[in-house]
Amino acid sequence: MQLLLLLVASALLCLVAANPAVYNYYRLPSSLRPQKYNLRILTHLDDEKALRFEGTVKIRMEVLKNTNNITLHSKNLTIDEAQIKLSDTKNAKQANCITKTESNPHHDYYVMHTCQELKAGAIYELTMPFEAELNRQLEGYYRSSYKDPTTNKNRWLSITQFEPASARLAFPCFDEPEYKAPFVVTLGYHKRFTGLSNMPVKVIKPNDKLTDYVWCEFEESVPMSTYLIAYSVNEFAFKPTTLPNSTLFRTWARPNAIEQCDYAAEFGPQVLQYYEQLFGIKFPLPKIDQIAIPDFSAGAMENWGLVTYREIALLYSSAHSALADKQRVASVVAHELAHQWFGNLVTMKWWTDLWLNEGFATYVASLGVENINPQWRSMEQESLGNLLTIFKKDALETSHPISRPIEMVSEISESFDQISYQKGSTVLRMMHMFLGDDSFRGGLQNYLQKFSYNNAEQDNLWESLTEAAHKYRALPKSYDIKTIMDSWTLQTGYPIINITRDYAAGNAKLTQERYLLNTQIARASLGGCWWVPLSYTIQSEQDFNNTAPKAWMECGKAGEKLPKTISGLPGKDQWIIFNTQLSTLYKVNYDENNWKLLIETLTNGEFERIHVINRAQLIDDALFLAWTGEQDYEIAMSLVQYLQREREYIPWKAAFENLKRLKHIIRQTPNYDFFKRYIKKLVTPIYRHLNGMNDTFTSIQQQDQVLLKTLVASWACLYKVDDCVPVAVDYYRAWRAEATPDQKNPVPINLRQTVYCTAIRNGDDADWQFLWMRYKNSNVAAEKRTMMAALGCSMQVWQLQRYLELTFKPEEGIRRQDSMWAFQAVAYNEIGFHLARDYFMDNVDFIYNFYHPIIKDMSRLLPAFSDQIFTQADYEHFRDFVMNKRSSLKGLEQAMQQTLETMLVNVQWKERNYRKISRSIEDLL
Repeated sequence: MQLLLLLVASALLCLVAANPAVYNYYRLPSSLRPQKYNLRILTHLDDEKALRFEGTVKIRMEVLKNTNNITLHSKNLTIDEAQIKLSDTKNAKQANCITKTESNPHHDYYVMHTCQELKAGAIYELTMPFEAELNRQLEGYYRSSYKDPTTNKNRWLSITQFEPASARLAFPCFDEPEYKAPFVVTLGYHKRFTGLSNMPVKVIKPNDKLTDYVWCEFEESVPMSTYLIAYSVNEFAFKPTTLPNSTLFRTWARPNAIEQCDYAAEFGPQVLQYYEQLFGIKFPLPKIDQIAIPDFSAGAMENWGLVTYREIALLYSSAHSALADKQRVASVVAHELAHQWFGNLVTMKWWTDLWLNEGFATYVASLGVENINPQWRSMEQESLGNLLTIFKKDALETSHPISRPIEMVSEISESFDQISYQKGSTVLRMMHMFLGDDSFRGGLQNYLQKFSYNNAEQDNLWESLTEAAHKYRALPKSYDIKTIMDSWTLQTGYPIINITRDYAAGNAKLTQERYLLNTQIARASLGGCWWVPLSYTIQSEQDFNNTAPKAWMECGKAGEKLPKTISGLPGKDQWIIFNTQLSTLYKVNYDENNWKLLIETLTNGEFERIHVINRAQLIDDALFLAWTGEQDYEIAMSLVQYLQREREYIPWKAAFENLKRLKHIIRQTPNYDFFKRYIKKLVTPIYRHLNGMNDTFTSIQQQDQVLLKTLVASWACLYKVDDCVPVAVDYYRAWRAEATPDQKNPVPINLRQTVYCTAIRNGDDADWQFLWMRYKNSNVAAEKRTMMAALGCSMQVWQLQRYLELTFKPEEGIRRQDSMWAFQAVAYNEIGFHLARDYFMDNVDFIYNFYHPIIKDMSRLLPAFSDQIFTQADYEHFRDFVMNKRSSLKGLEQAMQQTLETMLVNVQWKERNYRKISRSIEDLL
């Protein structure tokens, strides 16, 4: 079947190539522009064997250039060509018609040739009927379902997911972000259902042709891009909230989950009001709905006025969800509501600047969450988490710039990655810090006001921010934001700053080069120069609150690197730390004496006077530089030893992220026993400080200490620190002994992931089956994710193999959108890794079809392989597999390139560093 589809696709492409008359450019022609859509859709949800929709779209179009055809997007829709109508709105008697139609499936074009030429300046109305199945692919207009707890039968609903290019699956349209227009949506459905769309309901009328059906017409929308249109037919319940400005705010879920909406219904309006103040623009719609969908491929989607979410991203149960789950809900809701301005009100002209949507929403969300819940210290956590991700991802040669050319729909989907989100957010945080709050906010407000209800490019944003920076004197007149920020958005990677101090002269020479994990590549050959704001502090002042740059590393007019010398520094008895609060995306390598001064303060001095983010930075930089051979592991591991004194979450987070990379490789070697003893020694003091596995969460004052205890417990039980394993097993046994375990669970909520995993790791099949049954009975998405991860902790081959089989059988209880989490749970297990790798390689065709067409979900199976393959033979075996299975990996080219490069980096590390780190660990025991 797969081969047949490829042959058909190839034949169609050949047909297009052979017929130059068929339009084949990746962007729509500029001869027409939609002025308004009237969209009328009848949805049939009565017969689960025939879930479908039919409709009509009327598009009012302005002719910008004379043309003989109308080219728009349509995919997998049945269109009755005989019913297509075209009329001149200014001259009703002047009839026009369609002579013929043709398609270009490569770009999803539907081309209609007109009887008469359409003249520039004329306004036409195009009417097109269409119909299709409510698909199962989680894109376009599709079906979802849930079990009715009273009847145990499926309840069906319909929902849309149009970003980036799937509105064309639901109705014929000009499906590009620059083609904004108002929409009038009318939904037809059985009267027992509820209809939702972007705007409030205008009127509901009976359907004259279908008994018990109604037509629900919504108010006309503001101009918006097609990817932001949304509608749903469902039987959900909602929690209402009214904002002070009378905006109606509702949070929807299936009826038996409505009590889990309380937190999102409280937090959402709060963050919406914060954004109104931050941006200086009121939310422009009269209402906003947020809705939790059982089957949803994205984490969430910012449709204007009807925001859609996975259940795990919107629903929160205080009885079943951990603090981390609550923080995730807040972060995702804040992200999607930030889009109502960045993305919806002002939209990128083309997907090249996707990061203007996603990077901004990610960063602004962190500001929103911090403002509403400062006790979480989530701004520090989010900033560090983004940096740790990008330091690894963007150190690959196969990474890509934040802003990059897009010429295919598949390339759009690939851009929804960590570079657009986390790196985009990180460089915006950098800019905020070097501009200051007044310049940053003033520039954003000017940009949003100037381009409201329109489209923009990143240069438009740079112009607004430059104007504000000069107004508030945040930058010299000779500097402009475009020059600085283009070096971060148009180049791949980030720099490492090498600092060589002249202690006698009291200065330091700074040079920059692109940082790469692949040591076989000569960095100098790649070029690249970044404008780097240089903030720093010295041991005698320790001023970590000042993140403003004291100097800049500049680039020449031809983009060449310019060295920098910093003067007025102390002598050889004082350290210097660059990049206060990790305000900028770069790594720092000091000379040996500076490292030793820092280690002395961390291990024996007042280490807490160094800002907590900079303590995390020192750990991450030291271990990264040791990985690539630019730092000795003896120095790196000596620095890490200070953690026995550390009591803050963020430095431990940085350490465990790096130690996890080492663990994935070393546990497959003869020296794993030394590593286990080392981790046990490192973790024991903090485990005891936090009172081990005792349920002390109610007495914890700082919320990030809850996260620290959760994190430490997971490592403590894995490496059998003190009483961790027996206490975890006892918790689990107490739960199994409960008469109603689905209603009563004695395991502390924030320790459940560790307890479940430890019990399954050390238990029998009865323990596994007990948790599997709890998973199937659970009504809380976050709880189900926790259980799903724990079920992969088994050390029994046959249990893991059975779990792999269940992962790709949705009828058994794991929804397709969640399958990657179950697969990863097995693949990151030391016993399960080889099983998962072999299963993937043996069943790649099946897995590809399972995820198609949302192939990016399949890419999430790959990190488990790239993190754990470290021998030349295994690398070559996987590389040959990729080469031989290219047809089954179509759309995963970028992910596969990065997977193979990461494997190669692991091979290099093993050959260069394995003996070195083994000796360093032995010396510390």
